[in-house]
Amino acid sequence: MKAFLILEDGTVFEGTQIGAKKEAVSEVVFNTSMTGYLEVLTDPSYAGQMVVLTYPLIGNYGVTPDRESAHIWAGGLIVREMEDMPSNFRCEGKLDDLLAEEGITGITGIDTRALTRLLRKKGTMNGMITTDVDYCMSDVIMKLHTYKMGNVVRETSCKESYVLKGDGPRIALLDLGAKANIAASLNKRGCEVTVYPADTSAETILQANPDGIMLSNGPGDPSTCMEIISQVRRLYESDIPIFAICLGHQLMALANGAKTYKLTYGHRGGNHPVKDLTDGKVYISSQNHGYAVDAGSMEAGIAEELFVNVNDGTNEGLRYKNKKIMTVQFHPEANPGPQDTAWLFDKFIEMVKEDSYA
Repeated sequence: MKAFLILEDGTVFEGTQIGAKKEAVSEVVFNTSMTGYLEVLTDPSYAGQMVVLTYPLIGNYGVTPDRESAHIWAGGLIVREMEDMPSNFRCEGKLDDLLAEEGITGITGIDTRALTRLLRKKGTMNGMITTDVDYCMSDVIMKLHTYKMGNVVRETSCKESYVLKGDGPRIALLDLGAKANIAASLNKRGCEVTVYPADTSAETILQANPDGIMLSNGPGDPSTCMEIISQVRRLYESDIPIFAICLGHQLMALANGAKTYKLTYGHRGGNHPVKDLTDGKVYISSQNHGYAVDAGSMEAGIAEELFVNVNDGTNEGLRYKNKKIMTVQFHPEANPGPQDTAWLFDKFIEMVKEDSYA
């Protein structure tokens, strides 16, 4: 069925609808990963966003168990070509069928290179996928201009706490829209991980007396999470070691007086170089964020930069002075992407065991 992707600047791409037969409105972002489309689609950080996959052939290995949550969170999928005959020894079905089953629409057959270049030039913008050939452009533009994500952190977070058993350090993971591999990365290192919903109070977490605290990734604008920021501040004031990723990194910075800002088109993909400022080493990282911490807005006595993005110099990590706290913007848990920085989980566990970090 003929479909249209309409952007809020009036640009229209024509293609063929895939997935669910429905209309969708979301923020349009692009991801440069060559593989891992299932992990991307099921990453809760994509809630409220349609994902453009820049790699031209998608669905070639079908549906496999490689997922970061129980279902798809992306609001839509935009691809150059959708493979209808997948081949993989773990293949459980077609991606197109999975999209339809989960009520996610998409579009194939469009020039994703041109779309990506447009988003890089003009910045991330809202878009609509529709099959209505008689659409009214003025009505569509009005709908796109008024689209808001809503409370996507609460929407993607777990509703009740649960425990992944382990014999090692007891880690409290605040689920802000967490990818499954964050808890799994801790658990496979022996940690007992208790996962808490995003609206859990700091008091509840601290009363459990964890050995360490983990703040997860998540979707949306960090500056809108005012109540969570206040709870993160209380966690900061404890003496418990803390490791934060992505949204957790941003919220910790906001809790300490720093500012965040929206990037023009964000960092999303598995090929982003980050530099460790402690030794000058460069690592290739997996990233998915549309906002960044303004490191210059942080008081020098509170934290110092730990990592920076090699491509554009934006902040990629902070180390908090006189605290056992480190935070990173990128994703050391990968999935998808390189595992170059998985050692940060080991570093965090060392912090917990040593009970000292400066």
